[in-house]
Amino acid sequence: MSALRDDDRTAYLAWLSVCLIWGTTYLAIRVALETIPPALLGAFRYLAAGCALAIVLRARGIRLPGPAHWKGLVLLGFLMIGVGNGGVIWAEQWVPSGIAAVVVATAPFGMAGLEAALGSERLTAHGVVGLTLGFVGILLLVWPELTVGGALGRQFAVGVVALQIACLGWALGSSYSKRHAREENALGASALQMIFGGVILLAAAVVRGEFAVLTFTWRTAVAELYLIVFGSLVGYSAYVYALKHLPVSTVSLYAYVNPVIAVVLGTLLLGEPFGWRVVAASAVVFAGVAVVRFKGTAGVMARATKTRAVA
Repeated sequence: MSALRDDDRTAYLAWLSVCLIWGTTYLAIRVALETIPPALLGAFRYLAAGCALAIVLRARGIRLPGPAHWKGLVLLGFLMIGVGNGGVIWAEQWVPSGIAAVVVATAPFGMAGLEAALGSERLTAHGVVGLTLGFVGILLLVWPELTVGGALGRQFAVGVVALQIACLGWALGSSYSKRHAREENALGASALQMIFGGVILLAAAVVRGEFAVLTFTWRTAVAELYLIVFGSLVGYSAYVYALKHLPVSTVSLYAYVNPVIAVVLGTLLLGEPFGWRVVAASAVVFAGVAVVRFKGTAGVMARATKTRAVA
């Protein structure tokens, strides 16, 4: 019994680390973007983390998924990392990190809507209310910036659209993962998913000519290293461990903590906007997520959270 208690204690510590670490990655992305172009930022992060994890697993004698599984992992790498995380990185060029984190917290809405459209989950009245609350919250959060006009307003609008596309990537990836779940080692699959996603982002960087404008400062180098080590390697390993020992409904609560940390750090360290509107809009978004999560389509939300890629 004591061993079980020790496992539970370690699992809760792992869950707490996910809440804290993934809440800080939005700030790290924003800082890294000061000199590192967006596609290269994601490519360096996921290639380094994926290769490091693969090397560690092979050194421990753990087999990686074979070529028969690569097609699905490439698709997940494209959807979850290329579109999902890549969209967040792209958006943070113009959208404050705290606002980006709040918008990303609505990703389960897309999953709920997608599952309802595919007919595998029924969207209840509670689900409709939750989705409506989420839409109102996002509108309250971004409307003033969208109406600014000029280049700043257009760039912010592009960032908001990129975040919505990122959420769609998570939803599609989650749906695919649920329907084509395999028995391969979770960490091994994650390593290859990060590698494939990193290659996709690297190809995008080459096409966009990002190497020509790549520079590093001590701030951006530290931020990128933080994303590699803590955001991907430590954060994802802790997430997998927590999922193994705790209920998914418990682990999924990290989605409510991450945006709070992101907003606070963005305000304190980067001077990002913070006021009654951000607080009120965030509260409405979280209320919508809570309604869908606990009343509307709980199964969809749990699976959407479980298959989420690292932030």
